[in-house]
Amino acid sequence: MKKENLLKQISKNAMYILGLAIVLTSCSPEYIPNMVNSPMLSNQGEFQATIATGTSNFDAQTALAITDNIGIMVNGSYGNETNDSTDDFHRHSFIEAGIGYYEKIGDKGRYEIYGGYGIGKAEGFFENALFGSEITNANYNRFFIQPGIGISTGIFDGSFSPRFVLIQMNPQGSDFRSGNYNVFLEPVFTSKVGFKYVKFVAQFGFSVPFGEDQVNFNYQSFIMNIGLNFNIGRKYDF
Repeated sequence: MKKENLLKQISKNAMYILGLAIVLTSCSPEYIPNMVNSPMLSNQGEFQATIATGTSNFDAQTALAITDNIGIMVNGSYGNETNDSTDDFHRHSFIEAGIGYYEKIGDKGRYEIYGGYGIGKAEGFFENALFGSEITNANYNRFFIQPGIGISTGIFDGSFSPRFVLIQMNPQGSDFRSGNYNVFLEPVFTSKVGFKYVKFVAQFGFSVPFGEDQVNFNYQSFIMNIGLNFNIGRKYDF
């Protein structure tokens, strides 16, 4: 009897996972959040550049400390995926710029807050036997504000950054309804491990609608990226 109950539970869990997988892969999202740029700058003249790949395909990021407390950033994201056996494809491009304030907390602690604006475009086609076909063709505007707290050392940088974004999606054609601005909360954890000038970077987080406004477009819920971070100009005490 116990064995039969165990098999039923395993079967139930398998069906749940399968159903979840179908839902997660049954759309061609217009909005794919880019990797969050969390530089945790230390001093004037520090420059960082990051290249990464993951859920947003390819990301490139830069950050520069123009004073001991003011930093600027420019970030870009690009994706181009096709399925050789079907007509499915997805393409997106996005670029943004921001400015912010950072502060030291002791020798290693850091606090930062950035805000900025970006524009993007998404195109795609997805066909599914259960859900039919979906067409993506949209331009969007996005504002963001991004506080963060973490640490910076010669070997390890780590931070938590809850990014808030305000998105206006402007679909092309008649397949989608034009929506108002929607707010998303995108909290991420970022870690950079290496030595001074080059570090391996990994980021994991989520992108979820915030508030009661209806979201009239598909979006990607996860943020996962890995890559390399390059640092020039940071001053160390050792």
